[in-house]
Amino acid sequence: MTGTNPTVAPSGSSGAPVPGSAPGGLVKSVVELDRVVIRLAGDSGDGMQLTGNRFTSETASFGNDLKTLPNFPAEIRAPTGTLPGVSSFQLQFADHDVMTPGDAPDVLVAMNPAALKANLAELPGGGLLIVDSDEFTPRNLAKVGYATSPLEDGSLEGWQTVSVPLTSMTTDALKDSGLGKKEAERSKNMFTLGLLSWMYHRPTEGTVRFLERQFRRKPEIAAANIAAFRAGYNYGETTEAFAVSYEIKPAPMKPGRYRNISGNQALALGLVAAGQRSGLPLFLGAYPITPASDILHELSRHKAFGVRTFQAEDEIAGIGAALGASFGGALGVTTTSGPGVALKAETIGLAVITELPLVIVDVQRGGPSTGLPTKTEQSDLLQAMFGRNGEAPVPVIAPRSPGDCFDAAVEAARIALAYRTPVMLLSDGYLANGAEPWAIPDAASLPDLAPAVGFATEPNGEDGEFLPYLRDPETLARAWAIPGTAGMQHRIGGLEKADRTGNISYDPANHDFMTRTRQAKIDGIAASIPPTDVDDPDGDARVAVIGWGSTYGPIGAACRRIRGSGRKVAQIHLRHINPFPADLGEVLARYDRVICPEMNLGQLALLLRAKYLVDVQSHTQVRGLPFRAAELAAVIQDAIDTGNPAAVNGAVQ
Repeated sequence: MTGTNPTVAPSGSSGAPVPGSAPGGLVKSVVELDRVVIRLAGDSGDGMQLTGNRFTSETASFGNDLKTLPNFPAEIRAPTGTLPGVSSFQLQFADHDVMTPGDAPDVLVAMNPAALKANLAELPGGGLLIVDSDEFTPRNLAKVGYATSPLEDGSLEGWQTVSVPLTSMTTDALKDSGLGKKEAERSKNMFTLGLLSWMYHRPTEGTVRFLERQFRRKPEIAAANIAAFRAGYNYGETTEAFAVSYEIKPAPMKPGRYRNISGNQALALGLVAAGQRSGLPLFLGAYPITPASDILHELSRHKAFGVRTFQAEDEIAGIGAALGASFGGALGVTTTSGPGVALKAETIGLAVITELPLVIVDVQRGGPSTGLPTKTEQSDLLQAMFGRNGEAPVPVIAPRSPGDCFDAAVEAARIALAYRTPVMLLSDGYLANGAEPWAIPDAASLPDLAPAVGFATEPNGEDGEFLPYLRDPETLARAWAIPGTAGMQHRIGGLEKADRTGNISYDPANHDFMTRTRQAKIDGIAASIPPTDVDDPDGDARVAVIGWGSTYGPIGAACRRIRGSGRKVAQIHLRHINPFPADLGEVLARYDRVICPEMNLGQLALLLRAKYLVDVQSHTQVRGLPFRAAELAAVIQDAIDTGNPAAVNGAVQ
């Protein structure tokens, strides 16, 4: 798409222009493309996230593969028209599988001067720029430091700029709607959506149904938004400003039923599935925190599946209630982000010593402290590993894509139940808010978690007594007895337990034994997890790139570029970080060099170096945004071509 002209069919396109007639006698051309990256940017009140989500939903229903990157400000309501208030939504969709939302947009829609200034530098030269000319008033220009209008001073000559009076055209279309001017202007995002839907041949019926459903209690608002949406579509068909529209055919996908899903939605549904497959009621104790709150919202809709949600007064109460639910025989879950994990640390330690199942979901964001609440980061890994007093080992797993959050949630529940342990699930803001097509699994194909429950119902001691810390010889999991079960009385609490009986013990030898046993239990999980995931097509690459979590997409896209240039590189991606897969040390030893990109200052690299004594080379960033594939490809290429370790060290050695 890059470099195409909005009024003339571009040369070098992946398909010849197909002429057609639009109303008014205009000759339109249809150009076939294999992919496109669109970024919508505007004030946080302009509805860019809603517009992007609707375009994404229609694109998914059309059959394209896609990835999205919502990017919004942390301020609840920054001053209108200012740089801190700019919100954007980026989407890459294609006729083949894609791994990222794209490094840079091919098309930028800027709803005001602030959106233009904040995003223009990332639009490559020759890219298509659509701006709402109505918003380029002297007052709005002054807010962001423009001395003159970029629409008039020639500063946009390097891009294909199309000025569209989106605001006034929207109000004109709604002049008979009965809405006031301000209310009518709020529908300009739907006008924009209609225009883009025409440009890229998106279905329209789903958006109309969505608006009717969304505003069913305010039919006049629904009608206005639908009218604006149709007006934008009709404008694309009739205007001389756009003589070209674009077609991106559906992507080949495995047979199945698909839906568009975000990471938080997938994670919530994975937890519901885990509850169903374990036969346990699911209890969520949570305090709202960005970017994890949507999990609470989604789970609250599923009471019919035995889900109970509790919005606690603070983070400590949330995890306390969840652990109490686990003690009572439920699958306890708590959700949070980095600051909340810090507050939950003492109760996580309590779950470790009481050896009860608990899933702790950390949707990571930029830190430290309150940090960057709406931006993504991977900087909680060491906190998940070590952020508790004493020797308190906890399994750590991480999903790699929005859809994979479902499977990661099921896996976290499996480990928690089978090994009687709290489990940390590390998602992040990029996965949580991003979306992709997701193949809905057959419920019967999901792992059966019921055998992992195994409540104690009768004495297990030689003398007819109940020994709550008598362990399964394979998993080292202790017996789990629901309170109130006759004969199953036992002590519970945060003081050290005596082996087998669970009584309070201050014996030094017992403490040493119990500490080592709890660690051995976590280490033993490695026997139940799959071998290391390695993508090395020819099996003879000398450089490997290892990652975890949401870096999967950018690393994978970068490796594709490297292989496309004739070089060889392997991709290793970890879901299980504590414990590591049993064969990981052997896998790493196959490669001359191992590069580890992370959105932190080298936390996984630190763990790998300590565990395997491998000279892992870090490439790091903490910009609050995911890696760009082109950046990683350059790092990998330098490592392969020069053989210079310094070429891959990024910000840290």
